[in-house]
Amino acid sequence: MSNTWGSLFKLHSFGESHGVAMGGIVEGMPAGFKLDVSALQQELNRRKASINTYSTTRFEPDELIILSGIEHEICLGSPIGFLIWNKAQKPQDYKSTHDILRPSHADYTYLAKYGLHAQSGGGRSSARETLSRVVAGAMAKQVLCHYGITVQSWIQQIGPLACKDIWDWPATQFKSESMCPEIDVWNHMQNLIETTQKQGNTLGGTIRCIITGVPAGIGEPVFDKLHAKLGQGMLSIPTVKAVAFADAIACTSKFGSETNDAFYTDAHGKIKTHTNHSGGIQGGISNGMPICIETFFKPISSIRSEQHSVTHDGKATTFAIEGRHDVCVLPRALPIVEAMAAMTILDFWMLQQLKQFKA
Repeated sequence: MSNTWGSLFKLHSFGESHGVAMGGIVEGMPAGFKLDVSALQQELNRRKASINTYSTTRFEPDELIILSGIEHEICLGSPIGFLIWNKAQKPQDYKSTHDILRPSHADYTYLAKYGLHAQSGGGRSSARETLSRVVAGAMAKQVLCHYGITVQSWIQQIGPLACKDIWDWPATQFKSESMCPEIDVWNHMQNLIETTQKQGNTLGGTIRCIITGVPAGIGEPVFDKLHAKLGQGMLSIPTVKAVAFADAIACTSKFGSETNDAFYTDAHGKIKTHTNHSGGIQGGISNGMPICIETFFKPISSIRSEQHSVTHDGKATTFAIEGRHDVCVLPRALPIVEAMAAMTILDFWMLQQLKQFKA
């Protein structure tokens, strides 16, 4: 089982959804870097369940405990170990379904691979596993910010409701509590989520993420192209089924003359492109333009409606899922998307520092 992400900036994660704790080990944080530990907790708070209708009723404190690698908020260069206790786990919620293969869950595939699967929740396939990603991603974001690189995301669509097709929203649009740039659209999204919750159903949608300040030249051809690795990172997030860069999907129905990004030199002598159909990446390497990623989430599989399935021994059965589950994961997934983007960009940025000899 692969539980490690990255090569120079590296996260090793551990823990099951209803086990004792979640946690991780981060390697590669530069020695001497002053880390704002409170900001790590703030990112975890963004991911936490809330009283909103879209969220699970499993209210965990998700208090971050740093075990090693940091002293007086200064990174020592050694591995940073951290822990987050599971204080509200309820394995008994899954007693009635532990022998049933829940539709579109990982029960059957884990059973086929290992001969067993976690009886309480999804185990390592649960979205609670992403806690460690958020912590490591928050560290990566602080390092990137030091070098002028920022990572920002928003909800583009939930169900049939979507924001305008704009990638360069002004920063002022994100100063409210809205999860997307258009407050009116967000209000309609919340109403849709509330209606869906009453129906015992779930919703999917898309999250857009834009990374600015990335210098040209980041990425490793041929098999570790920047967009390939970013895509892998996003696709590793639970319920994500597709990833696109900038307007890639729309470009498939256009001519090359409409989608080529022409170069020019700005007033400061910097090479840029007039358009950004490539989403900031060409040939698998960053070109200095904003990197634009859209991540597609399917509705989560834990619905309250009665469903048909089979037991471990193949007997037909009907059941209804109990327990505490999100109606729509997108609001809580924003920091997860940002974390995967930040860790990936920082890892490639570190690799690039070794590529050119400077006398």
